[in-house]
Amino acid sequence: MQRWPRSLVVLSAMGVGLFQVVGSFGAADQQPERKALDALAVVLLLAGPMALAWRDRRPLVAVAVSMAAVDIYVGLGYPYGPIFLSVVVALYSAVQAGQRRATWLVAGVGYVGYVVASLLDPRSDEGQGVVHLALVAGWLLGVLAVSELVRSQRAQTASRARTDQEARERRAAEQRLLLAQELHDVLAHNISLINVQAGVALHLLDEQPEQARPALATIKAASRDALQELRAALDVLRRGEAAPRTPSPRLADLDSLVAGMRASGLEVTLQREDLPERLDVAVELAAYRIVQEALTNVTRHARARRVTVRCWYDGGVWLEVRDDGVGGVVHDGNGIAGMRERASALAGTVVAGPVDGGGFRVLAHLPGHPG
Repeated sequence: MQRWPRSLVVLSAMGVGLFQVVGSFGAADQQPERKALDALAVVLLLAGPMALAWRDRRPLVAVAVSMAAVDIYVGLGYPYGPIFLSVVVALYSAVQAGQRRATWLVAGVGYVGYVVASLLDPRSDEGQGVVHLALVAGWLLGVLAVSELVRSQRAQTASRARTDQEARERRAAEQRLLLAQELHDVLAHNISLINVQAGVALHLLDEQPEQARPALATIKAASRDALQELRAALDVLRRGEAAPRTPSPRLADLDSLVAGMRASGLEVTLQREDLPERLDVAVELAAYRIVQEALTNVTRHARARRVTVRCWYDGGVWLEVRDDGVGGVVHDGNGIAGMRERASALAGTVVAGPVDGGGFRVLAHLPGHPG
C-alpha cells in the first residue's frame, strides 16, 4: 500500500472526527428515544478518529480502538449515527496495509462486542434486535470484502507494473549485450584489418611507396566503417529505441567483406551455393557476423595465405571458413565463443578446430527458412 504523508493522515483523521461529532448531533435530533449526547459521547466519537491518526503505523490499533468506541457508545444507548465511519476507514486501511487475517479477527471480536453492547443497550428495540444485528454483520462483511477486492486489484496492478519493468530492464540488458557483441565483432574486424594494412603500408612506404596507396585506402575505409558503427552504437545508448537503425548486414554483403580482406593481401575464395534470395534478418546477420569473426581470427592469429568461405542452404544456412594457417594453435577463444553464442541464440551450432594437413576450420549451421 502506498503510504500517505503524515500530514494527510492526521488531517483526514481530524476530518472524520469533525464529521462524526457534527453528524451525531444532527442524528440525535431524529432519535429522541436515545440517550442525549454528553461529554462522554463526544469523547467516544473522537476516540476512533484519534486512533485513525496513527493508522499508517498501527493499523490494528486503529481498528480495535474505533470498534471499541462504537461498542461502548452503542452499549450506553447513545443515538446511532456516523460514528461507524471511523470503523470503515480503520478496516479499509488495515486491509490495505497487509494486516488481513488480524483485521478479520479483530473485526470479529469487535462484532461480538457490538452484539453484547446491543443486548446491554437500555434503549434497544427488542423487536428489531435480530434484524439490526444481521444488517450490521452484513455491513461489516461488505466493508471487509470491498477492502479485500481493492487490495487484490492493487496487488495485481503492482505485480503487472513490476513484470513490465522487469521486461523493460531485460530487453534493455539484451539490447546492451547485443550492442556489445556487435561492437566487438565490427571493431575487432576493422581494427585487425587496419593493423594488417598499416604493417603493409609501413613495409612498402620506403621501398615501393606507390604500392602503399591501396593499403592506406583500406585503412581509411576500415576506420570510416568502425567510426560509423561506433556512432550508431552511441546513438542507441543515448536515445534508445528512438535512435535511427542502420540496415543490418546480410549474406549479400559478404562480397564487400571479402573484398576488404583481399585488400589486406589474403587470398579469399567465396563460394555461395543454393542460397535463397532472402532469409530471416536475424539469421542473415548472425551468418554475416560469424564469417566476419572467423576471417578476423584468420588475420590476427592464423598466419594464413588462403581462406575459403563457403555458404550453402540445406534446410538451414551452412557456413564454412577454412584457412591454411597454423591450425588454430593461437586462434582467439573469445571470438569462437562469440560465434557459438550467436549461433545458439538461433538454435544453431558452431564447430571450430584444426583440420588434418594444417589449417583451421569453422563450420556453422543456422536454422532458417526463406523469407
